[in-house]
Amino acid sequence: MTALLLLLFLLFMLLGVPIALAIGASTLVALNAQGVPLMVVTQQMFQGINSFALVAVPMFILAGDLMAQGKVSEKLVDFADSLFGFLKGGLSIVSVGAGMFFAAISGSGAATTAAVGSSLVPELRKKGYEPASAASLIAASGTIGVVIPPSVPMIIYAVIAQQSVSTLFLSGILPGIAMGLGLSAIAIVQAYRRNYPRGTALSAATIWRTFKSASWGLMTPVIILGGIFSGVFTPSEAAVIAVNYALLVSLFVYRDLGLKDVYRILIRSAITTSVIMLVIATSAVLSWTLSSWQVPGAIAQAVLSLSTNPLVIMLLVVAVILLTGVFIETASALIILTPVLLPLVTQLGIDPIHFGLIIVVGLAIGMITPPVAINLYVASSVTQLPLERITRAILPYLLGLIAVLLLVVYVPILAGWSGS
Repeated sequence: MTALLLLLFLLFMLLGVPIALAIGASTLVALNAQGVPLMVVTQQMFQGINSFALVAVPMFILAGDLMAQGKVSEKLVDFADSLFGFLKGGLSIVSVGAGMFFAAISGSGAATTAAVGSSLVPELRKKGYEPASAASLIAASGTIGVVIPPSVPMIIYAVIAQQSVSTLFLSGILPGIAMGLGLSAIAIVQAYRRNYPRGTALSAATIWRTFKSASWGLMTPVIILGGIFSGVFTPSEAAVIAVNYALLVSLFVYRDLGLKDVYRILIRSAITTSVIMLVIATSAVLSWTLSSWQVPGAIAQAVLSLSTNPLVIMLLVVAVILLTGVFIETASALIILTPVLLPLVTQLGIDPIHFGLIIVVGLAIGMITPPVAINLYVASSVTQLPLERITRAILPYLLGLIAVLLLVVYVPILAGWSGS
């Protein structure tokens, strides 16, 4: 039956069926062939999304969209430019820095890529930066959006693995910073090779001015993460507060959005949320089916039989995560892989929080590896460059992010996991 399910899933994917429907239809046919009452499907779909923690998902999506559509992203870019623009090729570092700032607001890789790209692309072209390389760096920086908290994939993982969202958020800060530093180092090397110009001169007055202008946006992660880690409110409550704060800033402080804009953003966020929730619901049925057939245990034993060395096994796990991220979008891959791989890594003594970081960072890299590569599509749309050109230019940044992933795997304390 497992083979039938897998073959049907691959067939639906090859036919171009949307991922949620491919997962649901293949599982439905396999269960029906086994004679399982189909009432189980609806029960498991409801059970899969019946979690208070998932309330945070639509709220963080909406908060990120509100911030991305307004002036917040522009002001964050200006602030990043005042800090890093004086370096040779400083706008490249600004791309990464602004991506990290916005990552602490949006929780979405695509939103981070769109917000930073739309603000920086005109200036990058004006300064003579190689367009495809600049676009690929913005796309790579967007991957940090799902690692630095708040993070929608971390919330989904926490629900599946029954782990603390707050602990995952706290553990994601250092890996996100490591990703930013790795991308910055590569960007600096390329800046010297291509003789990129220096940008804004370093000035305390400029830093202070841009900081004051961006302070409303910079306060968002302080409010969200400060409230969560201090225990004032839960991650789900923090997401609602983030939406209210984003509305306050956009409507009454910067006054860059009108009621019609808010309505349009609400509709778009609702569509995005509905897609994610349908994926979660259908994937929950798949996870239940695989568990009832004891597939995760069988896979764990098969992998453990290949090697007794935990380092080698974790390398195989990383390869599976990266390969899955190439073909399946983040939420779907997360829901499919977690029930399969978590029993395996726990047998190796890997803490579920540590594994959560590994799988989120690994699947974030999938956002820049075609054919799925949502960040590349967003960067292509923003820059009006062919996807093929951006894909060729992404390779150095892709290798840098894979190196950071290996650090997260093999040096967990350095990567931000305390083991507590």
